[in-house]
Amino acid sequence: MYLKNYLFVALAILFQLQSFAQDTTAKDVVKEEELRVYPVLWHQLSAEYRALCYQAFNIARVNLEIEIKEKSGCGQLAIVTDLDETILDNSYSEAKNIVNGKSYNFKDWTTWVESASATGVPGAVDFLKWAASQGVAVFYISNRVPSDIPATIKNLEKLDLPFADEDHMLFLADGSTKEPRRLLVAKNYKIVMLLGDNLNDFAACFEVNDATARKAEVDASMQEWGRRFIVLPNAIYGEWEKAFYDYRKGLSPSEKVKARHDKLKIEP
Repeated sequence: MYLKNYLFVALAILFQLQSFAQDTTAKDVVKEEELRVYPVLWHQLSAEYRALCYQAFNIARVNLEIEIKEKSGCGQLAIVTDLDETILDNSYSEAKNIVNGKSYNFKDWTTWVESASATGVPGAVDFLKWAASQGVAVFYISNRVPSDIPATIKNLEKLDLPFADEDHMLFLADGSTKEPRRLLVAKNYKIVMLLGDNLNDFAACFEVNDATARKAEVDASMQEWGRRFIVLPNAIYGEWEKAFYDYRKGLSPSEKVKARHDKLKIEP
């Protein structure tokens, strides 16, 4: 009798624990989904986002004007720029994924790219058109895949962006690092400015899987920011997010929640 009661109580407790665990996991999944909404809304609706973009391109123009004036027989000048969330706004794709209950996936991303529907990041089109009018070449170094080039050209042409051709698009080929492609441009041009929304868009030294090391590299390059390196805001995705999880993959929603809380600093 006592044994039966004991087993009944034990099973009841186990059931409650399982229900609690499932409920906790469900709540964490909801948290993860909701976390994706805020940055997209900030990107699409906040005036602050637009202001930061205009600020970046205004600073870029001031510094490029200086470079053009100081040019002295050093060959043709060039800008190297990333595309996604630097020149092209793809926030609509992520918003659609959220509405449809999906995460990022290559198939839907490819469909989006092929639609050639991305709009220009505020200030991007005017800046690049002005740079081209001053005789500065523009190279788009992106980790879109080579098969995306035709659709990307179509998208850039719709926005009236300069250098919308295959010769000025260096897309993902042998690994995600962009350094070999930057060096390829540097063989024939003087790269006077780089634009991007991710540190990896600027130099190989930032391609380290350690948040502290990346911050140290940023500090070491302090004089370049707002001069040769122009950063665009992107709170939707990027290498910065991987640092929350110490670059670990495959974490559950609950593990991600814990990792984020563990990273919070409550003292200077």
